[in-house]
This record gives sequence, structure tokens and C-alpha cells, in this order.
Amino acid sequence: MHDLQPLQYPIGPFTAAASYTLEQTKEHLAAIAVFPHNLTELVGKWGDDRLDTPYRPGGWTVRQLVHHVADSHMNAYIRTKLALTESVPTVKPYDENAWSQLPDYTLSVAPSLVILSNMHQRWVTVLDALTEEQFQRPYFHPESQKQVPLAEALANYAWHGEHHYQHIYQLALRNQWV
Repeated sequence: MHDLQPLQYPIGPFTAAASYTLEQTKEHLAAIAVFPHNLTELVGKWGDDRLDTPYRPGGWTVRQLVHHVADSHMNAYIRTKLALTESVPTVKPYDENAWSQLPDYTLSVAPSLVILSNMHQRWVTVLDALTEEQFQRPYFHPESQKQVPLAEALANYAWHGEHHYQHIYQLALRNQWV
């Protein structure tokens, strides 16, 4: 398993900082904003042979990764809105491995790329209007049993996008697809 660590975490695991400056948060926001474009540029024209290739032994296929990122970031968008409109809402966790086995994960990646593009536009519009104080509004995540401020959530999802982008990009490099 140790040998798979670089394939599993090509940019390392996410580690939350104790706090985030507004400048760091804006950098995370910029990463969130450009992510759908970058992902679409990478995989948007790939055929089934590439999309159905696992990014590592025992890992999800590229197709599953793209659908997973759309599901995950939709949840993040909803969690953002909940944190902004409710007092420390408890968010609902979900079993991402179980979701990856549902029939929509066999679809073309096009619907998820469109979802990411459009949803990120809305998410970035909301996030870009927030004050430094609003980025401190938290939600409660029952799996970690902790309150997650929006600045930390944003850092996590900026990492999450790059984490999965690198899964796919590194696979493409190994297979000489780019």
C-alpha cells in the first residue's frame, strides 16, 4: 500500500491550517474558479478507452473521478449556502464509494463537466461576494465531529479539485496521452 501513496495522493493529503488569510482564501477561490475549465481541457475529448482507465491499481476510473468531483462539489456548494443562511447547520455526509457504483457513473463525462462549469460559476459568484467575517461561518460535519469554517472548506475543495485533476493528469503522463 505504501507504494501507492504517490498515486493515491499526488499532491499530498489535505491538511487544514489553523486559519486562513483573506489572500489565501482568494487564491483558493481562484483555483475553484478555473478548475472546471482545466478538467474539461484535459478529459473533454477523451474516448471511452481513456475514461474507463483506473487512475491507479484498485482506484476509480477517470469517468468515476469526474462524476465524483461533480457530486462532491455540488455537496460543497450546498454546504456553503447552508452555512451562509443557517446557524452552524449539520451537513449530511454521503458514501462516495456507494455513489460511484450508481448507474449515472457510467454516463459520458459531459454532463458532469457541464454541471461543474455551471455550478462553479454560481459557487464562485457566492464566494466572491463574501466578507472575511462570512468566510468564518461554519457548518458542522458529523463524520469529523467538528465545525468547518467556509474558509477551511474552500481550501479543502481547492485541494480536492487539484488532487483529482492530478490523478488524471499523472495517469495521462504515464500513458503518454498528453
